[in-house]
Amino acid sequence: MSGPIKHIVMWRLRGETPAERSAARSKVKTLFEGLKGRIEGLTHIEVGADISDVDYACDVVLVSEFTNSAALKAYATHPEHLRVREELGDLRIGRFQVDYPIKETGA
Repeated sequence: MSGPIKHIVMWRLRGETPAERSAARSKVKTLFEGLKGRIEGLTHIEVGADISDVDYACDVVLVSEFTNSAALKAYATHPEHLRVREELGDLRIGRFQVDYPIKETGA
């Protein structure tokens, strides 16, 4: 695939109390949003923390876009991304991912 790619990841996070889960959500959001402008080919990054508090919801969603599949692949091993993963440690207890090509709109 040579066109833009959307990369969506959702996590369940560790935390026994609502306060611990809230702190975990904030940490994930802050660390991933800190990648903005630091990784070539990463054109959009957005992190949302769940507010529904339903028992089947994920805690955090990452929505990002890359110029192409090569940029997404490079992101996986980029030192800044690896640093974020290291800082989060075992905070994430469940992970779900979807990657798909973005249809380009034209006139």
